[in-house]
Amino acid sequence: MYAIIRDGSHQHRVEEGQTVRLAYRADAEPGATLELGDVLALGEGAELRIGAPTVEGASVSARVTKQRKDKKIIVYHFLRRKNHHKKQGHRQRFTEAVIEKISG
Repeated sequence: MYAIIRDGSHQHRVEEGQTVRLAYRADAEPGATLELGDVLALGEGAELRIGAPTVEGASVSARVTKQRKDKKIIVYHFLRRKNHHKKQGHRQRFTEAVIEKISG
């Protein structure tokens, strides 16, 4: 059985035991449990339930394994003939979690 969950502006197809990279959560320390309630679809095959927009009573439980930073992203602005160059960069933070239980 799998579920499709919404995490911020991203959607993930998850199964039990799978490791996923979620949007950064400051309050979730390694070992903490997250309850993801935005379940868009749940089931498999003929028993697939699709929500409008979410499936009622469905939830996904995940255990946080670590919080990390991703590779550096470079944002470069350039206007030709204007002598304008602007270079910025950042490392996006994310929370890595293991899906423990899909219920619904």
